[in-house]
Amino acid sequence: MRLDKLLAHSGLGTRKEVKKLLKKKIVEVNDEVIVDPKTHVDPETDTIKVGGESIDYQEFVYFMLNKPQGVISATEDLIHETVLDLLEPQDSLQEPHPVGRLDIDTEGLLILTNDGKLTHRLTSPKHHVDKRYYAETDGVVTEEDVQTFKEGIILVDDHEEFKTMPAELIILEADASTGTSKVEVVIREGKFHQVKRMMKAVGKEVLYLKRLSMGELKLDPKLELGAYRPLSKDEINVLRNK
Repeated sequence: MRLDKLLAHSGLGTRKEVKKLLKKKIVEVNDEVIVDPKTHVDPETDTIKVGGESIDYQEFVYFMLNKPQGVISATEDLIHETVLDLLEPQDSLQEPHPVGRLDIDTEGLLILTNDGKLTHRLTSPKHHVDKRYYAETDGVVTEEDVQTFKEGIILVDDHEEFKTMPAELIILEADASTGTSKVEVVIREGKFHQVKRMMKAVGKEVLYLKRLSMGELKLDPKLELGAYRPLSKDEINVLRNK
């Protein structure tokens, strides 16, 4: 990759600011002073120093975010705050994107990365990655609903009918006196508003929704709403199914 891009992504400033550093002759590649920003380097094999300090470049970044309500799962938006707006500037440098989407009023686990291969693995319909949600509903969920979810539900999408894959519905609490329920739902696809639409199909309205896990990765219970942290190597390997 180009040297100026690597330095910019390593937190040393904009491309313009990086060019100023190069002009100062304080950037070295394999102990040779480099001033040309277009110079191509290999971060895996080349030793890169700025002012005598080694640059440890990471090609990919991986973050776990506990998404709050009111924030959209997008990289940019003119009206709403996006999940990228929650990141510190240095963590936005390598342009991570949300893996899949959570609705604006849905909370919980969202992965942010610039690793396109991993994103494809987690979101491609053919891989059927489990996504577990906690939901509170207006309406008492029944064992009949559990069976309906298990069999798959007919939904209409863009004027076309489709049947969802079998989903798991777990009743945590069904209160006839208040007419409400607390449940967990596990789906293996990610259709638009899928959990809400499946619940609506059995006569229930979702009042609150939170994603708890994606694949084998669970939301860190210590992570407050709106907070995020890097994924550990073990967590990344879990997502890669290694």
